Amino acid sequence: MSDSDADRIHESLTARFGESPPTDPELPGLDELARMAGHRTHRRYTGREVGAELIRLLCACALSAPAKSDLQQADIMIVSDPAKRKVIADLLPDQPHVRDAPVFLVFLADGRRFRELFALRGRPFLNDHLDAFFNPAVDAALVLGWFMRAAEAVGLGCCPISVIRDFSPVVSELLELPDRVVPVCGLCLGWPADAPPITPRLGLDLTIHEDRYDGGDLAARLAASDRRRAARMPYRRQRDEARWGAAPDYGWSEDKARQYATAQRADFGAFVRGKGFKLD
Repeated sequence: MSDSDADRIHESLTARFGESPPTDPELPGLDELARMAGHRTHRRYTGREVGAELIRLLCACALSAPAKSDLQQADIMIVSDPAKRKVIADLLPDQPHVRDAPVFLVFLADGRRFRELFALRGRPFLNDHLDAFFNPAVDAALVLGWFMRAAEAVGLGCCPISVIRDFSPVVSELLELPDRVVPVCGLCLGWPADAPPITPRLGLDLTIHEDRYDGGDLAARLAASDRRRAARMPYRRQRDEARWGAAPDYGWSEDKARQYATAQRADFGAFVRGKGFKLD
């Protein structure tokens, strides 16, 4: 592999985490690691069409992701009906890319298919508890990640839309999802119109642990991450300033504290139970 891939990895990870683990330039697969390290969220797209065959290919690659015990409890919904796209876009006026993206997909946690095979096989379903929801939800998340990895490999850009869960009953009815099938995340897809900057993340000292969980010095570590992000990508506005005032040092920790100081999705558990899952 060329040194340029190792250089790209170093530059991307330094931009994201403020540090980059050493990269052996002879390591196989550095081109793929460079793409992953340089991931960007794309919200603006060109008018170029994304062909149906390419979408199906990406779906097949995504569904090649690991599946818990080979249960295969994740599905992908391609939302091609303009009327249905409009309903979803109208629910999310603050996210115009949902309306503008050439392709919109919804990733589903599917506990229905596996549950119904027990009736087909005449076996009792004895594991009707939280794990029966957790497994398909994790599978759907894996498939989402693999889809984005495949899409970015061919030059497409993506933007996950988790906020569709704020409207789970509406989305579920719109897409005619049966019991035990739950929307996990939407995804905008298209050919990128620009190259957004790499979003900084929490320092690796906060998110990588060895042998035991290390949560010490949280305030100091968060402050360091906030300073690094502010230097590279400061927030353009402070969230809900009328309620919380203007903070002199506004960073990731303050933004997220404000975001989740407002109740969100408090009815999601009731929705999931209503779809036939037991969460105990």
